[in-house]
Amino acid sequence: MSVAAVLTAAGSGSRLGHLLPKALVPLGGEPLVVHAARRLLAARTAAGEHVVTLVVTAPADHVDTVRSLLEGLGGDVVVVRGGPTRQSSVAAALDVLASRDGVDVVLVHDAARPLVPPALVARVVEAVRAGHDAVVPGLPVTDTVKQVGTAAGVVQPVVRTVPRGDLRAVQTPQGFRFDVLAAAHAHGSHVAHDEALAASDDAGLVELAGGAVWVVAGHEDAAKVTTARDLAVAELVLRSSARVVEEAP
Repeated sequence: MSVAAVLTAAGSGSRLGHLLPKALVPLGGEPLVVHAARRLLAARTAAGEHVVTLVVTAPADHVDTVRSLLEGLGGDVVVVRGGPTRQSSVAAALDVLASRDGVDVVLVHDAARPLVPPALVARVVEAVRAGHDAVVPGLPVTDTVKQVGTAAGVVQPVVRTVPRGDLRAVQTPQGFRFDVLAAAHAHGSHVAHDEALAASDDAGLVELAGGAVWVVAGHEDAAKVTTARDLAVAELVLRSSARVVEEAP
């Protein structure tokens, strides 16, 4: 049995304010999708397991470009055309993995989180292997969170202050037993192509299908690049990690 991963890289990234699709925006001289793919493939669990097959969902007009960028990474890397929503893109990748014999654990990761530590990837896989059908990494919420009403205008009423002790900001990669995730996507397939109704993450689909989801500790380096400021922060993190490697004895 083996571990596979889906890397979602088909988003436009309009909020980043870049002419290129987000996954192709450079970070330290390489596109985000290359950083994310390399780190997924570099992960090794304590038992020596690693990602055997990587399916990347690419923007419709950039499939060949993404395929060319990932050629040098080695391993079984498949690039497919992404759908109109994240949910539909993941479903297309799962169709590819269904034809691969022996895949029993699947990770779903966003190319927008290019600096995910391989150790975090391994932690998610190990939690699934330990018997948890669906696992997400998460960080404690440090800000005070207010639930607001739906009144129109720039000023909105506060409904309540949400206790933050039990809240987690969820990251990727999210890990699943393959059959659990495939069943969850089948259950939610009727909304897969509707941007307003499609799930924003795969764990949410599992929850809607009645499954249980578990959380492991996330990592601040797995932050999502959404805005130009996020990209600038990622550049600093990348340079800092490279400096640590160079200075190591």
